[in-house]
Formats: sequence, structure tokens, C-alpha cells
Amino acid sequence: MCGRYSLAVSAEELEQIFEAPVVGPVTLPRWNIAPTQDAPVVTMSREDERRIVPLRWGLVPHWAEDPSVGARHINARAETVETTPAYRDAFARRRCLVPADGFYEWTAAGGRKLPWWIHHRRGGVLALAGVRERWRPRAGGEPLHTFSILTTTPNPTVAPLHDRMPVVLEPRDWGTWLDRSAPPEEVRALLRPASADLLTARPVSPLVNRVENDDARCVQAAAPELLDLFEGR
Repeated sequence: MCGRYSLAVSAEELEQIFEAPVVGPVTLPRWNIAPTQDAPVVTMSREDERRIVPLRWGLVPHWAEDPSVGARHINARAETVETTPAYRDAFARRRCLVPADGFYEWTAAGGRKLPWWIHHRRGGVLALAGVRERWRPRAGGEPLHTFSILTTTPNPTVAPLHDRMPVVLEPRDWGTWLDRSAPPEEVRALLRPASADLLTARPVSPLVNRVENDDARCVQAAAPELLDLFEGR
């Protein structure tokens, strides 16, 4: 699964990378984005123009009685996203890109949760495959805009750490993923593990274990006294 990620860039950099304007309040940089928090997501407007908007992480289906269900829908399995009721409409009509410069997974050793930061081998921003939804309270009020990150089987970098990983889309595939009229078979073909040489992982500070810690220390290399624990996981 993907339960935390980072995006340590400015809004201006994000606009340049995805060739889209930021619309709405976006807080950047971020080093510890967690479920139920808002984060910038690349979507297509009704006019088929790319834009970057803040959405809440944890998809709330439009038919849900209570928005709290979003906490259970931070990830959607690529193998079943097309048929699962919570995601199938969003997958068909409301796909999105979730910018991240890395994501975290944990292993356990010595009674401790040990975080790993998995990121592009050469640096830079990744685009994770996402789906989005709009939920409106039945009693009226402002709609809630949410998203989920798709996961698939792990590549060789992630496999020693977890049995799932986010779907990472190559830049050449961003347009297809966002295109509502793209042939379904072309969209399905993108739901695969990242190439073996794309990512690297390094043990980082346990500070990231606490949601309230959101600064550059989260991606700093783990202290030397912890490295033996990571190596003996």
C-alpha cells in the first residue's frame, strides 16, 4: 500500500513539471503527507484543460452516507479498481495524477517501525496513478473532493519492503491516464509495476512515523546507530 508520501517542491515547480496552473490553496513543500490531509492533484477540467487542485486523500464515494469512509479508501487495488463499487465510476471518468517525490514504507526490527523513503533514482517528481471523486452532503453544504492512489504488485526495489506499491506513470503516459476518452485497454495497460531501474530506497529518520512531523528531517538518512536494525530486518 501507500500510506505516506512526500512532495518537497514549490508550487511553481509543480506547474512547470505538469504544464498546468495551481488552482486553489496548496501548501508546499511537504515531507509527510498523510491520509485525510489535502494534497495537490493533477486533474482535467470540464473544458479538458489540465490543472492542479487540492484534494483530500481518502476517496469518499458519491453514494457514501458518511465521509469518514474515506479513511478506508486511501489506496485502490489496480487489479479490481475497474469493478469495485467505490472506485469504478471514478476510474472510468475521473482519473488523476498524484505528484510525489517519494513515498514511504516500513519494516519492523528490534521492536521498532523502520521507515524507508522510496524515490526516483535520479531525483525529481513522480506521478502516481489516482482516481478522484466528489461527495456532497445530503443535508446540503459544500462538496468534498477526494482521491485515492492505485497500487499494484511491487517492483524489485519495493518487493523486499512491501507486497504492494503505487502505480507510477511515465511522463509519456500522463495524457492517456487523464484522457476520459482513452480506450479502456490502453488505460489498463498502464497499471503495472514501475521499471526495475526507476526507484531506489533508503532508510530514513523515524521522525516520519509521527504525522505532525513534516519537514526535511523526515527524509534524512537514518542515524548510524539504527542502520544495523535496517540491515537485519
